[in-house]
Amino acid sequence: MTSAFASAAAGFGTGLSLIVAIGAQNAFVLRQGIRRQAVLAVVAICALSDAVLIGLGVGGVGAVVVAWPAALTAVAWTGGVFLLCYGVLAARRVLCPAAMGLVSAGEAAGSRRRAVLTCLALTWLNPHVYLDTVFLLGSVAAGHGSLRWTFGIGALLASVCWFAALGFGARLLGRWLARPAAWRVVDGVVAATMIVLGAGLIARA
Repeated sequence: MTSAFASAAAGFGTGLSLIVAIGAQNAFVLRQGIRRQAVLAVVAICALSDAVLIGLGVGGVGAVVVAWPAALTAVAWTGGVFLLCYGVLAARRVLCPAAMGLVSAGEAAGSRRRAVLTCLALTWLNPHVYLDTVFLLGSVAAGHGSLRWTFGIGALLASVCWFAALGFGARLLGRWLARPAAWRVVDGVVAATMIVLGAGLIARA
């Protein structure tokens, strides 16, 4: 029992250390949480995607991913271009405040659809997701032997806790973000994050 708890705790700590770092996915979840727009869907996509990737890593697929450098290069280019485009759109919202308004009720369905597709792209078009979650977590999990799946459950719990806290906790910033100037700061951070990460992916491709 103690060994199982220790493996789960190790998985939780390792998973949290990989997820918490600022990145494109976290920036997007934060923005959706602040806007209170498709938050449940976005959080669910992030958590379920991590569940699949962690499962693949713990199951030993990490070695296969690393063995396909051409596939990772293609993902890096695609993800890099996508991040750059998203960053440019965020920068446009900073420069053109009129583009920052919240969607109307009639646009809600389309907005949710865009949020879901964007979240899927930010999650699955980032090669670091495969290297960190599948390969790194998988390698650490292998060191726990028969308790590797317990380690994986701990990592998954970290993912669920983090994305739920980030998405649903972001609304606490609502009063501060009632000012347009504050939204420009948020979008400025999002734009900088996306552009830097996108350029980095392309440079290393």
